[in-house]
Amino acid sequence: MSILIGLTVGLVLGLTGAGGSIFAVPLLMAGLGWPITQASTASLLAVAISAAVGAALAWRHSYVRYRAATLMALVGTFFAPAGIGLADRLPQPTLTKIFSLVLAIVGVRMFLAARRCGEDAAVVRSAVAGEGRSSRGRVGSVNPATGRLVWTQAVAVTMSLIGACTGFLSGLLGVGGGFVIVPALRATVPLSMHSAVATSLMAIALTSSGTFLSGLLHGRTVPLAAVLPFVGGAVLGMVLGRTVAGRISGPRLQQSFAALAVAVSIVMAFA
Repeated sequence: MSILIGLTVGLVLGLTGAGGSIFAVPLLMAGLGWPITQASTASLLAVAISAAVGAALAWRHSYVRYRAATLMALVGTFFAPAGIGLADRLPQPTLTKIFSLVLAIVGVRMFLAARRCGEDAAVVRSAVAGEGRSSRGRVGSVNPATGRLVWTQAVAVTMSLIGACTGFLSGLLGVGGGFVIVPALRATVPLSMHSAVATSLMAIALTSSGTFLSGLLHGRTVPLAAVLPFVGGAVLGMVLGRTVAGRISGPRLQQSFAALAVAVSIVMAFA
């Protein structure tokens, strides 16, 4: 069961660059009967490794903005313990309802994005050459020759704020935060969808790794016998997702994930 859950999570993360990790926690809770804190900790490990694989695959296309990803991850890892501490103090039912609310918000946003703009709902098309159309973000600029961000104080502050939000949510709910990073990057800085997704994968890998280690330092444990197949499935799913991404319709796929997210959130809220 754990390998199938991991395969599903990795596949979603590989296809969308965001959203795979937020399915991991409810799937682990339902499939393996784990409490939300244990499921979130295991989720972080699988998401960290599978996102690292995805970022490595995107690196060869020069889509990854590694400085932005590194800054977001450093700030995120700093804020993650605050989320972990709050999660440990909250009653499990309350934490589950918070998770279901976030999941519902993510689902609605994904669905609206798919209807509003086809490219913003696009999957990680590994076979596509070129970065595609850049967003209209008003913070900073991009070097037209290299496609890299031109760093200013405003860009650094923006990346730090995105990282802080991502890290706190990662600690609180055990999610990678791609559902925050990708739309935030597209809304604030002029990056293409391919670049935003690839940068998100690197930031997710680093932030999730740091948050997972922080969770262990806070006394959390994970059963390795179940987690290792879950991680293996997630990595395999990521590779498969990246392989088939270029042949799958982005908007319809995104709408399907969105509908599933809303359905799962309703089940979690009333379970």
